[in-house]
Amino acid sequence: MPEPGLFSDPILHQATLDVLPAGQPAYLVGGSVRDALLQREVHDFDLAVSQGSLQLARRLADALGAAFYPLDEVRKTGRVVWTRPDKRRTVIDVALLRGEDLDADLRARDFTINAMAVELRQPEALIDPLGGLQDLRSKILRVCSPTSLEDDPVRVLRAFRLVVDFTLKISPETKTLLRQAAPRLSQVTPERVRDEIFRILDGIHPEVALRLLAHFKALEQVLPELAALPGVKQPVPHVMDVWEHTLAVVQRLTTVLNLLSARYDPDASGNLAAGLLTVRLGRFRQQVQEHLQASVSAERSLRSLLNFAALYHDAGKPQTRREEPDGRVHFYEHEKVSAELFTARAQALRLSTHEIERIRTIILHHMRPLWLATGTAPIQPRAIHRFYRDTGATGIDVCLLSLGDVWATYGHTLPQGVWRKHLDAVRLLMDAWWEQNSHIVSPPPLINGTDLIQALGLKPGPKVGELLDAIREAQAEGAIVDREGALDFARAELRHEKRSGLIP
Repeated sequence: MPEPGLFSDPILHQATLDVLPAGQPAYLVGGSVRDALLQREVHDFDLAVSQGSLQLARRLADALGAAFYPLDEVRKTGRVVWTRPDKRRTVIDVALLRGEDLDADLRARDFTINAMAVELRQPEALIDPLGGLQDLRSKILRVCSPTSLEDDPVRVLRAFRLVVDFTLKISPETKTLLRQAAPRLSQVTPERVRDEIFRILDGIHPEVALRLLAHFKALEQVLPELAALPGVKQPVPHVMDVWEHTLAVVQRLTTVLNLLSARYDPDASGNLAAGLLTVRLGRFRQQVQEHLQASVSAERSLRSLLNFAALYHDAGKPQTRREEPDGRVHFYEHEKVSAELFTARAQALRLSTHEIERIRTIILHHMRPLWLATGTAPIQPRAIHRFYRDTGATGIDVCLLSLGDVWATYGHTLPQGVWRKHLDAVRLLMDAWWEQNSHIVSPPPLINGTDLIQALGLKPGPKVGELLDAIREAQAEGAIVDREGALDFARAELRHEKRSGLIP
């Protein structure tokens, strides 16, 4: 294994040495050392010093022309956010050593692979008191001490993320400690639990980490609504119970997002379902990528929010499961119950109002692309207009989740005809949003409420809004193209409702 690298940019390394007081050591510690040893690109660095951490961080920010934020008053941690000339962002956290010296700091950390350090002025010497390098070579996850997880139970969640991200095996003693510490997760602040969960959901195989959470009884501590999903049987075409289906949706959704990524590898399609998806939807690859990169939250990616929606999209099925005398099973309006369960959990985890509304919309409407795809009649522009009227830009998220959902429902039994029809429905929805938005999704207004009131002698009220909605739907169909046509349409609607007795 190579010598540990330092900062991936020599400017950053030199700037740090320039502002460091003479004779004062500064240590690169934790995950940045681990990643450098693995020759992974590092964007987040942790520096530890014995004194003056906030002052050092501020001087480093000034030297780089970067932003400075005081992050943690207890450990006197300062954060430097540096945007490189190539627009990549690098984060450097400068903190005081935990304990009286570096050795005490490293022994107080979570796992041995995160308990290594390098002194900036002696980059060739790895400081490794707990054998982290050997564990990294052997792909073993091992706690730094018997009290590592007890000292900070959120490390239980971090363990499963590290296992997946670095393909590690958990040492026997660490397994025992993980089981013992899992119940203590209820004592961790919601914000820290949230952050670890979303780091898991942003990983390469979040479904594997989630399965580990369930196996070690940690899932019921942090996402208790999901503990009711195992064993809830579903009718055909489902091939799994609700819990296994949920994990499969997370997995398939991850695959869908990768297949539609800007760095798509055609050799990675692997099977017919993936190949059909790329053929039918590949032309939207750039738009999907831009959609995923759009800012929803400064702290969480849209990819992780989509995975959270996948986790909760069927959470209401245990409560709504009904079995008829003839054996048929239904989950009527499970999406509404799922949305309520999600909202309560999201509020407990301190998600933002915007994030909650986004994911709630995805869950509430996750069945609609399937309903469109399985309808007996061709999908009309009016139906597409209504879909986006109710979902807005979140409709694209709904489409992406629905692809993972249908794929996971059938598993390896997915019929080509069913998949083609669903892909075609999603293609129509994506085409409407990105290529026919002004025609189908948001036709330009031809008239407003005042026009209707004055021309038709209406009183202000809900009927005006209903007529405007009906006019926009007719525009989406191409039945109305100008103001006079809109007024004629409104008059015809009113005459029809009067003849039908719907209005006096």
